[in-house]
Parts: sequence; structure tokens; C-alpha cells
Amino acid sequence: MADQPSISPWRLSVAPMMDWTDRHCRYFHRLLTRRTLLYTEMVTTGALLHGDVPRHLDFNDEEHPVALQLGGSEPDDLAKCAKLAEQWGYDEVNLNCGCPSERVQRGAFGACLMNEPQLVADSVKAMRDAVSLPVTVKHRIGIDRNESYDFVRDFVGTIAQAGCTVFIVHARNAWLKGLSPKENREIPPLRYEMVHRLKRDFPELTIVLNGGVTTAEQIDEQLALLDGVMLGREAYHNPWVMADWDARYFGDVHLALDRAEVEARMVAYMGRLQAAGVPWSHASRHMLGLWNGTPGARKWRQVWSDHRLKGEAPQHVSNLAHRRGAAVVA
Repeated sequence: MADQPSISPWRLSVAPMMDWTDRHCRYFHRLLTRRTLLYTEMVTTGALLHGDVPRHLDFNDEEHPVALQLGGSEPDDLAKCAKLAEQWGYDEVNLNCGCPSERVQRGAFGACLMNEPQLVADSVKAMRDAVSLPVTVKHRIGIDRNESYDFVRDFVGTIAQAGCTVFIVHARNAWLKGLSPKENREIPPLRYEMVHRLKRDFPELTIVLNGGVTTAEQIDEQLALLDGVMLGREAYHNPWVMADWDARYFGDVHLALDRAEVEARMVAYMGRLQAAGVPWSHASRHMLGLWNGTPGARKWRQVWSDHRLKGEAPQHVSNLAHRRGAAVVA
């Protein structure tokens, strides 16, 4: 299949994941896929307006296309932060309306915003008025025990009236009380049919499914019905699943790197970090799943995880890892 400009940029994406999808993780993922859309961790408006902006927003040019996910509920603050995103060169601004953690609830944003669709619409409009970037929303299919389709349909309809055209839908409810964020990713049942119904009711919108998808076969199944699929933990823990995405889903037939070359480029990157005074372990932790499923992978991973080696040069650690797990490149 030839490269097609008409392919949606949201066709495949990696989810925003707190403590995981930082700039080092995204640099690593970009070695595996050039076209997949990458999202930052959620950054709160307070952190940007009152904190260290470069620490939160700086990223590598290689990460494009990359989207900034914001957490907040004040339209003016979100508009200011969207401007920062545009100034720093991000390709999209995404509003988090899906995170169920208590910390987020105390800030009156995240999943609890689904109970205030007009406020979300006002926030989207304020951001769209402030920037030329796409402004998107990531949300759940419901809150607590409310499993009515009407709830999520009306939420999407209200936000769409404010000009939002891209909705990333985690196909589970968010239970605001009684479940941890981890449990909220696993216990509320997946209901893909709700997301499919949204696409049927809003055919003009870009509807992306998130939640529970782990295989190429499942991606194919969802892309037959929807505009895109977002993977989270599977992409993080088994990153090699992304290696054929460019060719398979975007028609991009560039010569993909093999695992050894991906590791070599990460080692060079970690060397640059170390030279700049940044611990290379900030990056190495994200690539621990690179050799998953190959002989010797466990021993290779153990070497990279050994805290006693953190003062060594990354190339030395890589050599040691391959001696210990010799079969990984056999």
C-alpha cells in the first residue's frame, strides 16, 4: 500500500501514561515507529503556569508527531497552556477527561469533568480560540455505575458543538470512589459497542478507541469500525509490537531498525544524557521490554536494572548485558 496522506494521524497512538511516557520513553518509541502519534504524560495547568515550564514541555525533535495532554478545568488557564504547547512546537493539545485518581478529582478535573460537559465545551472553545493546533478530548464511556449510552453520547455531542472533532474514548467507566487508578484500568468492564455506537451516531467525528487492545488482530478489528486505536500498557511493556506499525497501518515502507540497532541508538542517547549530567537510568527503564520473548532477555534486563551499574557508561552496561544474555542477539 502506498503512503496515503488521507490516513488519519490518529490511526495508531500510544496513550499518555503517568510516570511512563516522558520524553525519554517517547524517544525510544520513536525508534520503533515514525508515524504513530505519541502523547506526553498528563501535565496540569498549575504545573505549567506556576512551575518549571521547560522541565514539563521540553522534548526532542525526533518525537514528532507528539501531543501534549493537559489536566485542568479552568478555560482561561487551559487556553494559556495551549498557547505554551503551540509555542513549544507540539502537534496537538489533548484535554484529560478520563483520569479517575483522587488527586485529579481534588483538582476537579480528569474523569469528573464528564459530569460537566458544558465546562468541557467552554474549555475546548477557549483552547481552540487560542491556538491553531488540533484540540482533542480523551474520556471514558461513563462515570461510576452510570452505564447509559445517552450519558456519553450527550457528552460528545456537547463538546463537538464547541468545535472538537477528535475523541479518544477509553471504553470503560471511571469509578470515582472505591477503585485505584490501576483498578480503574482493569475492573470496570470494557464495552467496545459503546464506542462503535458513537462512531455510528457521529460519523463526521474522529473516534479513537482506547482500552484492552493488545494484538494486531484486535487493532485490525477495531480499525474496521473506527478511525483509530490507542494502546497503552501493551505498547510500553512489549514495545516491539510497534515495529511493524508504520508499514502495516500507514503504508510507510521505510527500512525499520532491528532490535540491536534500536538498543544501540538508545545507548548512544543515554551516553548523551550522561554527558549532560542526566542519569541514563531515566531512559534505560523504558526499554526493558525491548527483547521480551527472546532467549536471554531476562538476564539482559537484569543487567540494565542493576542499580550498582548506574555510575558506569551506558556502552559498558550494554556490553555486559549482552555477555550475560548472550542469546538475545544470536
